[in-house]
Amino acid sequence: MKKKILWLLQMALLLPVLPILGAIKVKSVSEVRDKWLDVTPGRASYYEKEASVAGADWEKGASDASGAFKAGISAANIEQLFKGGIKRAGAAKYERKVKDVGVVRFSQGVSAAGPDFEAGVSPFLDEIAKITLDPRQPRGSEANYGRVRMIGIALHKKRLALRAAGS
Repeated sequence: MKKKILWLLQMALLLPVLPILGAIKVKSVSEVRDKWLDVTPGRASYYEKEASVAGADWEKGASDASGAFKAGISAANIEQLFKGGIKRAGAAKYERKVKDVGVVRFSQGVSAAGPDFEAGVSPFLDEIAKITLDPRQPRGSEANYGRVRMIGIALHKKRLALRAAGS
């Protein structure tokens, strides 16, 4: 009797799972797309509320994932996967997205990025201001390339120092 009750209980618990064991009914891609297009734009307030305060979680998660990032970019076939993704998306999608999305968002993005741009470029402008270049030589002189090299070396060192400091 105890075994029969146990079996009935197992069957009662399994019944909701039985339809999953057969073929899974999937909506058509156009139905899924239409619902996504209809519902998702109305979620902007949720995005603003949740994403605008998730910086600390993002920073911790991204930092904790640095090992996975290294493993991912070091995978044996990563170049082929990267190229495959580019080929799959294609130039037509890139150009369509620029026209349909990028142009509209461009000026707003630039305005919003002002403080970040200033913070990002400031250390490099300060570094350039510290450089005393060798005197300029006549046009075409190989010595003039040394002036450019001085700037390149200083900026590269600054970039590495900022990266090491986490800036």
